[in-house]
Amino acid sequence: MKYHLDFAPLLPYWPVFLNGAWLTLKMTAVAVVVGVAVGTGVAFAKRGRNKPLAKLCAAYVEVVRNTPFLVQIFLLYFGLASFGVRMPTFAAAVLAMIINIAAYAAEIIRAGLESVPRGQIEAAECLGLSRWRIGWHVMLQPSIEKVYPALTGQFLLMMQASAMASQISAEELTAIANTVQSDTFRSLETYIVVAALYLVLSLLIKLVTRLLGEVLFRRRRVLRRAAARSGRLAPRPIAVDVTGAAVAGGEAVQ
Repeated sequence: MKYHLDFAPLLPYWPVFLNGAWLTLKMTAVAVVVGVAVGTGVAFAKRGRNKPLAKLCAAYVEVVRNTPFLVQIFLLYFGLASFGVRMPTFAAAVLAMIINIAAYAAEIIRAGLESVPRGQIEAAECLGLSRWRIGWHVMLQPSIEKVYPALTGQFLLMMQASAMASQISAEELTAIANTVQSDTFRSLETYIVVAALYLVLSLLIKLVTRLLGEVLFRRRRVLRRAAARSGRLAPRPIAVDVTGAAVAGGEAVQ
């Protein structure tokens, strides 16, 4: 039995696919922005002097990182409904994504904070900088620059994990695919289209985060330009030929 791919039945559903992709992108954007902000606060709290708060943040990170994301969505959506708190599926999915990505971002940012040399912090304290200025200029900005690739990878994983929101009927891309394939009975073609759309979304997120990194991290641009200038102004290599005479740029040096 031979199977022939036929995408024609899916053509009327392109607006539906695009709406699902847009919702997926919107959910990811909200979760990333809020989640990184929350994760930054958790990372500083874990390193802070308030021991009860540090232990509470550590427990939050461990619970989230060691439980499946699908279970977290179910606990949030169905668990809160058991206590009479009912949320729209979009709000529940985004809140679960924020809670999840904040825990992972907290550990990534904490690792960046730990990489800041203690001497830099002490030098800033000797200059009389406030705690907030030290935290922002001396600790957080260099840390984010170091761990930015890891954060970008986490953003992509969160976008792909948003497919779990289809289990609570959030109308994101995977939920749309389930509906379309049940209507058209073209399962393979439907999920090929969905895979292609997820690939496009991933490439779009990578492009946006790369451009954002170029804007945010000015030091990286300065170092790149300095390296380019030093490369152009570097002296020509000096070698020694078989006679023992020094040769610079192919000419013998007398």
